[in-house]
Amino acid sequence: MRPAQLLTDAGRGVLIGTAEIIPGVSGGTVALIVGVYETALESAGHLVRGVVRGVLDPLRGRGTAAARSHLAQVRWTVMVPLLVGMIAAVLVASALLAPVIEDHPVQARAVFAGLILASLIVPARMVGGRWRPHEVVAALGAAAAAVALTSLPTAGDAEPSLILVALAAAFAICALVLPGVSGSFLLLTVGMYAPTLDAVNERNLAYLGAFALGAVIGLSLFISGLQWLLRHRRRMTLAIMTGLMAGSLRALWPWQTDSGALQPPSGDLSTVLLLFLGGIAVVTALIAVDAAVQRRRVAPSRD
Repeated sequence: MRPAQLLTDAGRGVLIGTAEIIPGVSGGTVALIVGVYETALESAGHLVRGVVRGVLDPLRGRGTAAARSHLAQVRWTVMVPLLVGMIAAVLVASALLAPVIEDHPVQARAVFAGLILASLIVPARMVGGRWRPHEVVAALGAAAAAVALTSLPTAGDAEPSLILVALAAAFAICALVLPGVSGSFLLLTVGMYAPTLDAVNERNLAYLGAFALGAVIGLSLFISGLQWLLRHRRRMTLAIMTGLMAGSLRALWPWQTDSGALQPPSGDLSTVLLLFLGGIAVVTALIAVDAAVQRRRVAPSRD
């Protein structure tokens, strides 16, 4: 492969990795914008199935032919530079964001809330057409459940157990499958966003190992299921996702205690409002770019 193409794919990985670190900005959406979403999703599916079959099939006496077949279908020339770019971006972005979140929690939550609020339009619009009554009811139920879950008191500064880390990673990694949903946001709502950034910056191998294991398990269990739901129950799946994202905004109210209890607004309200609007503007711009890219792809087929 030409060096220019390798650098291009690595650059795409940098953009996706940076998006995954920022709550509310979906790495899946960015992958769509830069044109590698379908390739990455298909390759990830083959990679996961290849690894699983490579472990299980020999134990069942079936050999490794199926595993090798799946691994051969992975677009390695795209995936390797993409992953290198993503990992580099995660390391750099984590180092930059962690101190900001620790020193300016109110302002950080304001930006994140704006990012998430604007992101709601992505899964809501992907439902397609006018929402049906049962889809509205499902979304409202999902929103209510998310509000209830994010209203539970957090554990404060206690370090999460490695089992909890793996479980959170298993669910957060699934956000990569669905454009419009942010994995970092899912970590944020369960109080594990800051600990994960700290683990990356401090090279906490035990934490990162548990996170990686959970991510692999999550992909193994959920990637095929989510792909099936998007193919066969697309509207309802996206409606529920929209509701979950909307209800989880409760966790991003800027003013709250360390345990997650909401407080009335205080301090420099104008700055908080500007940051909130700035978050909305960032995602709105990304959505506009995505729409322009999609129009350009559709236009040639109509000629």
